[in-house]
Amino acid sequence: MTVTMARIVLASLVEPGNAVLARLVRTSGPAEALRRLLGEPEAPHDLVTLSAAAKARLGDRDPWRLAEDARSAADRLGARLVTPEDPDWPTRADELARMSRGGATGIDVDSQPPVCLWVRGALPVADTVDRSVSVVGARTATPYGLYMATEISFGLAESGWTVVSGGAYGIDAAAHRAAMSAGGRTVAVLACGIDTVYPLAHAGLFEQIADTGLLLTEWPPGATPHRTRFLVRNRLIAALSRGTVVVEAAARSGARSTARRAFQLNRALMACPGPATSPTSEGCHAEIREHHARLVTTPEQVLEEVGRIGEYLAPPVRGRATERDGLDDLAARVLDAVPRGHAISAAEIAVVAGVSPTDARRNLPALVARELVVEDDHGLFQTRRRPSTRPAGRRG
Repeated sequence: MTVTMARIVLASLVEPGNAVLARLVRTSGPAEALRRLLGEPEAPHDLVTLSAAAKARLGDRDPWRLAEDARSAADRLGARLVTPEDPDWPTRADELARMSRGGATGIDVDSQPPVCLWVRGALPVADTVDRSVSVVGARTATPYGLYMATEISFGLAESGWTVVSGGAYGIDAAAHRAAMSAGGRTVAVLACGIDTVYPLAHAGLFEQIADTGLLLTEWPPGATPHRTRFLVRNRLIAALSRGTVVVEAAARSGARSTARRAFQLNRALMACPGPATSPTSEGCHAEIREHHARLVTTPEQVLEEVGRIGEYLAPPVRGRATERDGLDDLAARVLDAVPRGHAISAAEIAVVAGVSPTDARRNLPALVARELVVEDDHGLFQTRRRPSTRPAGRRG
């Protein structure tokens, strides 16, 4: 059996990320790993257990026929298979291998790289995700969260970056749609087979993504979404991207699992702040506090985190410009001493300001030139009256 066909069978019989299978493939290669998996392994115990589960899933089917059926189902949909042996393989996903080290437990043990990927869309996978950012968050997003996801994703796509998300309701869908609206690229990473639409209401969205971006999954055609599969899928979202932005997330949220994987992979981890009273922002605030996620509110700030050093510099956040901007301390003190409603001399201004008369006389002409102060024909000064912006009212 060829390496490609062996990978299809392995991906069909064993759930993605399995650490035992990953170790077997690394040491023996896909074809030999499949032979051992379906043979009569004697040791170690974990391989015997995995072999029993794989055989139960295979049943009385022929492995070759299983692989052929999977490829035929993908072909009918216009999907293709990408494996680690292909030049189009996204090598950043291979960094998942290090996540199972260091005393990992539970689902973190089974966080190994994909065996293969099923892909819909004409774009090359490796190139498309090379400059990408994951934008994830709550399914039950608030209008604020949808706005932030749209603004950030649109700006990223407009700057030539790919937006990666999970195709779910809420933040995911807003991110995908915004990227496409900007004429950019987006990738939806699924937790089911490439031929399964979930959620069903996103059938149209997925077709749009397949036309202009990519749909990809580790599960073979026919696989249905399970709760655990979404958590397994999230590791791939984090791995494919240079950074992850959590827009909205509850304290217990699948988006936080993506954030945790990004943190473990040493990817740029970012989070949008929300109201302190909003349950859908509790997870974002926790990521900022616990994992030191970078607080971001604009696409420029996201690009500063994921770009090369010096490639993007987000402008500093400033308040609204005022007429006093640019005044030095002395000029500001003189201006503060100029009254409104009546005029006084430069000497009187100096007394109020606590400066010398010379300093007062030196700064007043500049304040007059900036139209902050008015000088009358007698050489007296007062603050210029500003036109009222309040609408004229009627007296009762």
